Amino acid sequence: MRADGRQPHELRPVRITRHFNKYAEGSVLIEVGDTKVICTASIEEGVPPFRRNTGEGWLTAEYAMLPRATGTRSPREAARGRIGGRTHEIQRLIGRSLRAVVDFQTLGERTVWVDCDVIQADGGTRTASITGSFIAVFDALEHLRTHGIIAAMPLWDCVAATSVGIVDGCSLLDLTYVEDSSCEVDMNVVMTGEERLIEVQGTAEHQPFTRAELDQLLELATRGVRQLIQLQRELIGEDRLAPRPHRGNQESGQARRDPETFLGA
Repeated sequence: MRADGRQPHELRPVRITRHFNKYAEGSVLIEVGDTKVICTASIEEGVPPFRRNTGEGWLTAEYAMLPRATGTRSPREAARGRIGGRTHEIQRLIGRSLRAVVDFQTLGERTVWVDCDVIQADGGTRTASITGSFIAVFDALEHLRTHGIIAAMPLWDCVAATSVGIVDGCSLLDLTYVEDSSCEVDMNVVMTGEERLIEVQGTAEHQPFTRAELDQLLELATRGVRQLIQLQRELIGEDRLAPRPHRGNQESGQARRDPETFLGA
């Protein structure tokens, strides 16, 4: 039994409140136990230079933690004059995770800005950010579709993430801060609704771990992500996502030039 009463294979209670910010096209407050993150998705016309004149859009993410999100106050990174390496790593992870399920041809030359602001941290802030941001992005893109700006939903699958680890020799799902700070192995896993892996970040904090332990952790993470995906599907409704684009068409030059390729699928 864990300190919060959970079994090793149990997630913390998860709550997602939609439309948390009245200005953003998409926004949620996600609560995973005592970890709370505000995720917003904003739409801007135009794309970065490397996407211009391609007919394709872009998605990027920023991540920040409020000074008193933890037990002691941390100075704002803006006050230090630079963004830390951890912040860079996390916001790049969030962006990569969400881009994996976006059809940028259907989006057109627009940018989705995802902002994740941690207001209270108790472990798993990056995984909560990914899980919550998917709903925020869905709502932002649905806003475009319902206003006739795009012809179809550019998302073809859900994305969610969770953490797993080994603490005192036991494999645990969804680590709190206390568990994460004392674990022997720490891992973050990002998956799609089809249970395809987007990213696996695993580190041995003390002794190296075995392939069998890795497989056990991945199975535990899959079990947790499956529950998070089910929650996402309940929120957005079944059959609200687009068909999965054919990999060959996605990678072809013709598909990049012709936005009708996917719309007609």
